[in-house]
Amino acid sequence: MQELLIERRSIAYFSMEIGIEERIHTYSGGLGILAGDTIRSSADLKVPMIAVTLLYRKGYFRQRLGDDGWQHEESAPWKVEDFMHEMSARVQVTVHGRTVHLRAWKYEVKGITGFNVPVIFLDADLPENSQWDRTLTHHLYGGDNYYRLCQELILGVGGIRMLRELGYRNIQSFHMNEGHAALLTLELLDEEAKKAGRDHLIENDHKAVQRRCVFTTHTIVPAGHDQFPLEMAQMIIGQREDFFALDGVLHNGNTLNMTRLALNLSRYVNGVAKKHGEASRQLFAGYSINSITNGVHAATWVSEPFRQLFDQYIPMWQRDNFSLRYALNIPKDKIWDAHLQAKRKLIELVNTQTGSDLDEEVLTIGFARRAATYKRGDLLFQDIERLKSISTHTGKFQVIYAGKAHPKDQGGKELIQRIFQAKQALGKEIKLVYLENYNMTLGAMMTAGVDIWLNTPEPPMEASGTSGMKAALNGVPNLSVPDGWWIEGHIEGLTGWSIGNGIPENAEDRNHSKDAESLYDKMENIVIPLYYQDPGRFIDMMRYSIAINGSFFNTHRMMQEYVLNAYFSC
Repeated sequence: MQELLIERRSIAYFSMEIGIEERIHTYSGGLGILAGDTIRSSADLKVPMIAVTLLYRKGYFRQRLGDDGWQHEESAPWKVEDFMHEMSARVQVTVHGRTVHLRAWKYEVKGITGFNVPVIFLDADLPENSQWDRTLTHHLYGGDNYYRLCQELILGVGGIRMLRELGYRNIQSFHMNEGHAALLTLELLDEEAKKAGRDHLIENDHKAVQRRCVFTTHTIVPAGHDQFPLEMAQMIIGQREDFFALDGVLHNGNTLNMTRLALNLSRYVNGVAKKHGEASRQLFAGYSINSITNGVHAATWVSEPFRQLFDQYIPMWQRDNFSLRYALNIPKDKIWDAHLQAKRKLIELVNTQTGSDLDEEVLTIGFARRAATYKRGDLLFQDIERLKSISTHTGKFQVIYAGKAHPKDQGGKELIQRIFQAKQALGKEIKLVYLENYNMTLGAMMTAGVDIWLNTPEPPMEASGTSGMKAALNGVPNLSVPDGWWIEGHIEGLTGWSIGNGIPENAEDRNHSKDAESLYDKMENIVIPLYYQDPGRFIDMMRYSIAINGSFFNTHRMMQEYVLNAYFSC
């Protein structure tokens, strides 16, 4: 029946990574998890979408941590046939003068109403291709810039060709989730030229494609914007003087900057939080950049105890996430009992896997995200003696960490090592564990099972951040630097607490030690005393976290904004 509705797909969603489920290793972190949540909410809301990505047979990587905290990477293969079925369609893409054959695998995400959103995975591992070309869809973010641009050409050009081969010809909006998919514009440009009976591109083609594209930028960190020298781009894509001569294709005349290509060829562009939209407008002056704050798929990230509680007290919560505001009516003892169930499950997992002896009666702080230096995962340990004093005189606390560093991120790997060194310095006075191989399952358990969710990015580098949204859905208050989504979700003493004085106007005014001091002050004078001395008030904050933040920072609300403001706007 679903195939009969093929012409109704009017939105094509392209993403370099998509996190659909734990056993399908086609994601690395937040970008992929957001993509998966976007697709799930589209299915729930019956948004006529089809998604396109690459099939990474070798996955991202499995993280192993040595005794010294140094990260080691292992391959993470998975069995494709167990999760999706191969389609008969085949397309070809010319990559560096070679013909690369592609096939498609299909996975369907079913919504709560039974509506399905198909996800198309492009696969180059075919006997018709050379041995090296077969590896082009093996590794997520693997290889060098040459490998990366080859992958992005396959995703963009190959993705459009595969959609056409499968019969999807009436798509109104092509949504690029980050700049990795920006080369889909090249294929759309060529389609415009062919419609006019031409074998070359003209500026009017640019305008026609621009009217059909939507672009979401996710970062202001320079490394997050893929760019390739013109010589490499011409080598891989082809000389294509007509393409490279178009206004807005090249940056500074000699660089194929994927973010700027997408900016120039999209009718609607957005950042992923209000502050991120502002920062993006400063970074890319002259462009109209809106903002749609990210969310998370509520039904995916709510723990089983809270799922049962919501089913009892808020029966419509999965269809109408806004109804979670009625969490204020759930009895306090029910909220606390649901939380304790999730906490016990997490503590049991940690103790079993690590041999630790974490105590479920002790205030537990969670921190889990990609190990990147700007996220400042070690800010908590700027003053070890101060931490020990807080634990001794104010109240015991324990900390659970998790997160992978990109294999080529030396600074991120050293950050993990510093946390291990802090663990040794804290000794038995403050229990600290670092869980290896952070993934969807572990992320769900942590965001539901800790008592406080900690986030300490260096502002304004956090684009949005979604782990704290997952925590809020499970009644876990946030203790965070006001950056990304937390600027919008933070109500001091109600949904959580802020760290520091926010984003300084001048970069030289940033002071990590001041943020650390603010963090210690909040812990010592407010957070820990509240947890142990006024549990009723703490549970009130849990309810407000669900009612205020959980009801709003979800992908149901996010997708409604995309539908109203981006997909069907002119």
